[in-house]
Formats: sequence, C-alpha cells, structure tokens
Amino acid sequence: MVDSFGTAGVGAIGRALRLMMAAVLLVVFAACAPTYENHGYMPSDDELAFIKVGKDTRETVEKMISKPSASGLLNDVGWYYVASRWKTYGVRPPQEISREVLAITFTEAGVVENIERFGLEKGEVITISRRVTTPNIQDQGFIKQLFGNVGGIDAGSILQ
Repeated sequence: MVDSFGTAGVGAIGRALRLMMAAVLLVVFAACAPTYENHGYMPSDDELAFIKVGKDTRETVEKMISKPSASGLLNDVGWYYVASRWKTYGVRPPQEISREVLAITFTEAGVVENIERFGLEKGEVITISRRVTTPNIQDQGFIKQLFGNVGGIDAGSILQ
C-alpha cells in the first residue's frame, strides 16, 4: 500500500523487519549447533575378524588393515591405533568426548600375540574386546598414557 507521499506503508515495513529478524535468529541458532569431528583411524571389528591370533604376522596385518598412521604408534611391542571424537560448540574450544585405542601386540618372531580394544568409562581405562594368547597386555602402562590426556589437549595443539 502506497500513501500520498509515494512510500510503502507501515505494514510492509513491519513485515520486512519481522522477516529479517527471523533470518537473523535462524543464522544465530544454526551457528550454535554442535559439530563433531573424528580423528585417527580405527579398524572395524569386521576387519579385525580376519586377523588370526597366533598365525598372522606384522606383514599380513599390514596388508589387511595397514600400519597405524601419524595418530597411532608403532613400537617393538606392537601397533597402537588411536581414534578420538571431538565436539565443538559455537565459539568454545573443541572438547574431546571419546577416545578408543586398539593394541595389536606381536611376539619377538613378529606373530600376532594379542588384539585388544580399550576405551574410557568414568575416567578409567576399560577393555572393550580382547583376543589373546597371553593373559594380559604387556604394556598396560602405555595404554594408560595414551588415555591420560583425554580432554587435556587444547585447540592450539590440534591446529598445529
């Protein structure tokens, strides 16, 4: 509706303002939704099912699931795969919400000795799954170290 001065009426301006406010609110609420990121590589249970404890070697395991990447670790005792999930909410720094470690240990001859998957529950390292030829992982202290800094990593160290 145009008045005698040739301008739009108050009703049209009010509708335009309400539409703009709704668009601004939509953008603000969308920006506040949490985002999740996964870091590291964790072989699936299906992939691990092909590995035979006491039979497969480092070479056959490498062909089936590959060696741990930069986020994992290789040492004389075994291979450790580490995967974590991070949550970012708005402008807050990222927060690590879960971490899982898969340890594949080998004998001195390079044959798979243990396959164990660890997680955290109430701040304690727990065994999620285990296929072993020996009763316990040799390097339990190392697993605790891998979990020791859950939530202790700041955004700056992630971006480096």
